[in-house]
Amino acid sequence: IDLVTSNFKKVTLVYNGANAFQFDFLSQYPQIKSVLWCPPAGQTGFSALGEVLAGDVNPSGKTSDTFAKDLTKTAVFNNTDGTAAGNASSVGTNGKFTYDNADDLTASYMGFSGDKVTVTPTFVNYVEGIYVGYRYFETAGAMGTIDYDNAVTFPFGYGLSYTSFSWSLLDCRLDGENVVLSVRVTNSGQLLGKDVVEAYVGAPWDGSVEKSAVALVAFAKTGELAPGESQTLELSWPVRQMASWSAADGCWLLAAGSYQVSLRTDSHHVVETRTLDLGEKRYQTDDATGAEIVARFPDLDEYFDNPATSGADGTPVLLTRKDMAGSFPAPAQDKTAASVDVTLSMYDAEAEDDGTVTAPETDAQNGVSLIDLRGRKFDDPLWDVLLDQLSRGDVVALVCTNAGEKIDSVGKPATDWDDSPVAMGGMERGGSHCVWPSEYLVAETWDVDLLRSMGEAVGEESLSSGIFGWWSPAINMHRSPFSGRNYEYYSEDPLLTGSLARAIVGGGASRGMVHMLKHFCVYDQETSRREHLCTWATEQTVREIYARPFEMAVKSPTRHAVPALDASTGEQVQTEVNVPLSMMSCYSFLGNTWGGGREDLQTGLLRDEWGFDGVVLSDFSVDDYYMDHDQGIADGTDLMLATAATGTVADPRSAYTLNNLRRSVRRYLYVVVNSNAMNGISPTVRVTYS
Repeated sequence: IDLVTSNFKKVTLVYNGANAFQFDFLSQYPQIKSVLWCPPAGQTGFSALGEVLAGDVNPSGKTSDTFAKDLTKTAVFNNTDGTAAGNASSVGTNGKFTYDNADDLTASYMGFSGDKVTVTPTFVNYVEGIYVGYRYFETAGAMGTIDYDNAVTFPFGYGLSYTSFSWSLLDCRLDGENVVLSVRVTNSGQLLGKDVVEAYVGAPWDGSVEKSAVALVAFAKTGELAPGESQTLELSWPVRQMASWSAADGCWLLAAGSYQVSLRTDSHHVVETRTLDLGEKRYQTDDATGAEIVARFPDLDEYFDNPATSGADGTPVLLTRKDMAGSFPAPAQDKTAASVDVTLSMYDAEAEDDGTVTAPETDAQNGVSLIDLRGRKFDDPLWDVLLDQLSRGDVVALVCTNAGEKIDSVGKPATDWDDSPVAMGGMERGGSHCVWPSEYLVAETWDVDLLRSMGEAVGEESLSSGIFGWWSPAINMHRSPFSGRNYEYYSEDPLLTGSLARAIVGGGASRGMVHMLKHFCVYDQETSRREHLCTWATEQTVREIYARPFEMAVKSPTRHAVPALDASTGEQVQTEVNVPLSMMSCYSFLGNTWGGGREDLQTGLLRDEWGFDGVVLSDFSVDDYYMDHDQGIADGTDLMLATAATGTVADPRSAYTLNNLRRSVRRYLYVVVNSNAMNGISPTVRVTYS
């Protein structure tokens, strides 16, 4: 930069990186007239970069994260994998905070080889709570805790254009249980261009529940507008979306009072504001399933009630809006598990089996094929008839080692799915497929329609390649700019992330492709990810920030049409099913339990409350002895991504285990039969391999 600015008076700085960068030096270089952020751009993105720099294409992107001037002053820095300061044992190890003297755990760890494996458990505390990214900076700025202009270089949702736009808020109203905004956008400049309209809400706050000063509630992007041309956009969101999780009430609470609805060009700059006066509401049933909402993770909240959890003596454990300066998170310190009342132990499959379960039927000859279940409901009685045909070996193989295996007994064809959100088969299959931009760059389009088109395009690749499933999108959060996998995730904001994920999943499903959302959930750092990483976050934080994108994708209103036979007439008909979905659970622990083996997460929240009817796969388990296969299938992780050497259960003949295996196989086959893996197979066809 010194070299270029010493030789040129007008400089454009191009940042080709995938994490929000500390641009505190820009003011030192008046020669730098503009900054263009181009995260990893895929196989054709640099052609577009040249067109933007030449002025042939007008950029319309917006930042999906906040660019802080000093990354060490973000609310997450002292408790994240970018930290070394304040923790002598972690210097040089990128914030590897440990639970020392956890002998009860290390002594019980047995590797697959039968040898004892010694590991020191690690932890990370999400002591910033809901104040992630712009939620912290906007709230701290509003409370007078920070000087916003000296803390932020580029706000969340910020982006320039070669033209200019003017907005007019035509209407802000309640329409039943929804808020509706009508906005007219006019291209008031001299060049063709697009614009993004962002709506934020500031909720009334009395100190009883943590709330950020503003939160994104809706956004929309215009089409390409010629100079002088206008377009009216309608933004809508449920009133319920403005509620906060109340730990005291164990439900979603919409506080009574005045809600400030603002149009903003980014998270900080207001164009126009309207006020909505609302009464108090408690949402105690799920909006999609009607299931009762209950507090799922009391252990997480109890952990933060312990003053020894974080920081020095007397330091508040959680960041609170009541005193943002006084409660600013202190550097994490190594601890013992006992000092914070954490018990760490291995799963005991034998102890979970009370011996009262009857073994399911196996090896039946019922003459039913998987294709006969296409389009039928998940609870259709014919599923049990089909599953009775499976052998013990079938269910163990499908769940523990190779979900892609052909199963002649039920007519399941061999299936294949592939990894990497930037390319289906791009790494494993010789780069024969399209390589897409980083999810970071994709998110900065703020363009739901474009994301759906991308999903459709990948769906076409799925059809041409025979790869029925794609391990994408990855929708964890950009909790910290130091997180090692931000290039594979969308944003620091759950609504933006969830909206884009829902669009791409809908596009892929229109071609029968199965998306695998990953990594469910609260998995936002790579450091120590396979070293028993205990991740602690309050239930409010989990529900409002980290689980929200997954919830949005699961509850997508999009349906998937599949051909099926009418049970009464025998004629082929089109029927609609939920978009075939899968999830990948994570390496890390939520609290003191492996995330893939938390029943309250993988079953209670995901299935019982949200209504997920898909299949959950573990992350790659080679010698990760804590990712217990029996624990996974008992509590909601259905398939283990493992090798033949490591994929096993404690007792494949146990009636308890067989029932768990059968339930997991049912979920998996339900997804397979409603995907393009069954294209070309009619109910009169039986699949065999010779």
